[in-house]
Amino acid sequence: MQLKDYEKVESTSIDFKEAVEYSHPKSWLKSVSAFANSSGGIILFGIRDVDRTPIGLEDAIKDSGRISELINDKIIPLPRYELKSFRENDKDYIEVKVGDGPRTPYYYSSDGRKEAFIRSGNQSIPAPKHILDALILKGQNTTFDELASKYDLSDVSFTLLNASLKNETGKELNKEKDLLSLELVTKDGKVTNAGLLLSDQGLLVQSRIFCTRWKGLVKGSVDGDAIDDKEYTGSIILLLENAELFIKNHSRVGWEIKGMKRVEVEDYPVRAIREAIVNAIIHRDYQIVGSEIHIDMFDNRLEITSPGGMIDGSFVQDLDITKISSMRRNRVISDIFNRLHFMERRGSGLTRIIESYSDYSSKPIFNSDVSSFKVVFPNKGYIKKSPVTDEKSPVMSGNVVSDEDYFVIKLHRNLQGNVSRGTYDKIQKLFDKFTYQYNFNWEDVADIFNVRRSRASEVISLLLEANLIEPSAPTKYKFKK
Repeated sequence: MQLKDYEKVESTSIDFKEAVEYSHPKSWLKSVSAFANSSGGIILFGIRDVDRTPIGLEDAIKDSGRISELINDKIIPLPRYELKSFRENDKDYIEVKVGDGPRTPYYYSSDGRKEAFIRSGNQSIPAPKHILDALILKGQNTTFDELASKYDLSDVSFTLLNASLKNETGKELNKEKDLLSLELVTKDGKVTNAGLLLSDQGLLVQSRIFCTRWKGLVKGSVDGDAIDDKEYTGSIILLLENAELFIKNHSRVGWEIKGMKRVEVEDYPVRAIREAIVNAIIHRDYQIVGSEIHIDMFDNRLEITSPGGMIDGSFVQDLDITKISSMRRNRVISDIFNRLHFMERRGSGLTRIIESYSDYSSKPIFNSDVSSFKVVFPNKGYIKKSPVTDEKSPVMSGNVVSDEDYFVIKLHRNLQGNVSRGTYDKIQKLFDKFTYQYNFNWEDVADIFNVRRSRASEVISLLLEANLIEPSAPTKYKFKK
């Protein structure tokens, strides 16, 4: 690879280091740990991290030997990695390619202490407890829903699961054989966590869905609190049904004339909503105790938020949705939902959600961080009722308005006073710099807003929801004209 090729690597999967620090090796060894604990990655030595300026290394041969020594000595267990040096424009560089490992967690060890790291966007951070627990399970080649609970088979029932399987396959559950083969109970009669999730009793306390229909466009807005709110517990099959029913009860179906036909227009596409709820249930992190799935409905959108970010530590908003591979956090319940035809194995759910808005300018938005995953559905009825003035030639009072003036009008109209004055000013500053012509990414937002990565991602989500920007390329955005 040449230096220019490294610019194409996703920021989640690469770290740039100016030099090999011998006295403070944790500064780069934490990335070795993080890459091994996720989907692998590259550390490129000889590049200044701040501005990506090629600096080169003074003694690449010595540095290569020292890198190997430090990885072999301080990363436990030893990860898979490749090291190579190369020369370009009379300067030397070293690439360390770390592979994802099956023996997670991979710890950085020093002075008798061990610490595991993960990738969070373009940073390597200490693994939070729930992620460390998940890495331990991964290293044991198991998942949380496979683990045995403290409950015996006599403590639970599977009436709803039995009825659902009978309706789908025509066969009832054989209590002695099927529960064991489906991994809902262990050989010694203990109910697995998957069994608890699918039982009628709802004994896994964090398995809940909170549904709220808010008044207006924000939570707890000045003109009132929630119109309706429900808390659902019990079998995850029941959670799915109740969540769908709540959304249906607070959605409307309108109609429009297309040619000679009257066509129904629903607020939200039913199949895409089911896909998102199913994903939230089977892919959420049940090890985050005290958390639950939240469904929040507003006048203009529907948000589904589940505990647990992307399994590999990446941020979904930085990825090409069409190329995200399917990774199952909870294998057993995923298999059973597949048997019930609630989901498909081919991992195209996010793409299908996007395709459900193929006829609309506003698309669903995906956002994640270390501990949560959110999908935002625009309300199709709201979009229809609130058409944007012809934006190709903005006009006000008979006079043509400049791009700058029209953007200010659109900014205030679309956000409707839901952000602070300071945020308005910074969004305006972002527009002044990039206008409708140039692409920008989260780093540009972070620079103008003077915030960290997570807050910059929130700003991008806000602008997407307000229909002010649109994706222009993987990880890049453009103001929407």
